[in-house]
Amino acid sequence: MTIGIDIRSLLEGRHTGVEEYTLNLLRFLFGVAHFSARHNEYLLFSSGGKKSKIKNQKSKIQLKIINYKNISLKHFPISNRVLNLSFKCFGRPRLDKLLNGVDIFWAPNINLIPTTSKCRKIVTFHDLSFERHPEFFSLKRRLWHQFINPAKLAQEADKIITVSESTRQDLIDIYRVEPEKIKVVYSGVGKKFKVQSSKLKVKKIKKKYHLPEEFILYLGTIEPRKNLVGLIRAYEVLMRKFLVPNSKFLIPKLVIAGTKGWLYENILKTAHQSKYSKDIIFTGFIEDKDKPELYNLATIFVYPSFYEGFGFPPLEAMASGVPTITSNCSSLPEIVGDAAIMVDPYKPDELAWAMEMILTDEKLRQKLSQKGIEQARKFSWEKCARETLTVLQSV
Repeated sequence: MTIGIDIRSLLEGRHTGVEEYTLNLLRFLFGVAHFSARHNEYLLFSSGGKKSKIKNQKSKIQLKIINYKNISLKHFPISNRVLNLSFKCFGRPRLDKLLNGVDIFWAPNINLIPTTSKCRKIVTFHDLSFERHPEFFSLKRRLWHQFINPAKLAQEADKIITVSESTRQDLIDIYRVEPEKIKVVYSGVGKKFKVQSSKLKVKKIKKKYHLPEEFILYLGTIEPRKNLVGLIRAYEVLMRKFLVPNSKFLIPKLVIAGTKGWLYENILKTAHQSKYSKDIIFTGFIEDKDKPELYNLATIFVYPSFYEGFGFPPLEAMASGVPTITSNCSSLPEIVGDAAIMVDPYKPDELAWAMEMILTDEKLRQKLSQKGIEQARKFSWEKCARETLTVLQSV
C-alpha cells in the first residue's frame, strides 16, 4: 500500500500546534510503521518555496525517518498560490497522480487536497475555532477558510481524525458529518517536558529571558482567542486584594511569553495601562528548546483560552509538574482531567480566585503538581502514532 502525506505546513516557517503535531507524529509514526508496516510505502508531498529553504527544511523534516527505504520526500517547486488556484478552480492536478499513484492520501491539517476517486482521503481536523469564533481570526484567515471550504473537505473525506472529542462533536454538530467516519486520536506530549534535574540549565533560561524569582506564567500566542485581557484583569483583582497595608503575602509577577499574533495591540495596551504594569512582563518569542526549563521556573501556569482544539501548553506544563489553571470549555477538560483547576474564561474574578487558591495553599500546589504529572503520562506520541497508523490502514 502506498500512502501520500501532505507536509506543506512544515514549510511555512511557523511553530504552531499544527507543526508540533505533524513533526512529532511523523517521527513516531515512521518508527512504528518501520516495524509493523514495512510493506507500506510513504511519499511526503511538499510544494513551493526556494530550493535553499527546502534544503534546510528537508533536514528538519527528516527526523531520521527518510533514511528508511520505504519513505521518500517528493517536493514540487510550484508556487503554492498557483497550485492552490489550480486545485480550487480545476481540481487539478490530482495529488495521487502527481505522486505517481498512491492508495491513500493523508493531510495532517485541513487544506486543498484534490485526488481521484480511486484514492482514499484522510484528513486531520484540529479544531473548528474558525466556525465557533470567527471574531478571533483576521479577514485574511477567514477568507482562507472560505477558500478551502472545510465543510466540503469533511464530507469528501473517507475518514477524519480529530485530536479531541470536542472537535469530533463540532464536526457532527456543524458539518453534519457521520459520527462513524470520525476517529479521535489524542496528540502526545514530548518527553522533554518533565521536572528538570539540572538547576544550572534552569538558571541560564531565567537569566536569558530576564525572569523574576517567582512568577505566574502564560505561554502561547499573543492573540484575543487566548483571553489575555481576561488574564490581566484577573491579575489586577488579585493584586488589589493583597497589595494592602500589613499584607504579608507577596503576589508573583505575571509573565506572558510567546510571539505576537493577530490583534495583539489591545492586549499590550491593556497591560501598559494597568496600575500594575510594572509587574506584567512580556518575554517575546521563546525558543522551543527553552520551554521545558521555562515551565519549571513558573509557580503557576495559567491558560484561560476561550477555545482550543487540543491545547499543548497546559499538558506540557502539567508534565513539568507545574500547578495549572485552564478554561472549562472546548477540549481543555478532556486534556487536563481533574489534574488542573478549571474556570469560566469569561469571569476574571473566578480566575483570580483560582490563582489565589494555588498561591496560598502549599498542599494544593503539591497535589496539582503530582496529579498533573500523572495526567500527562496518558498522552504519548507513540500511542498517537500507533492509533493513527491503524486509521490509515483501516481504509
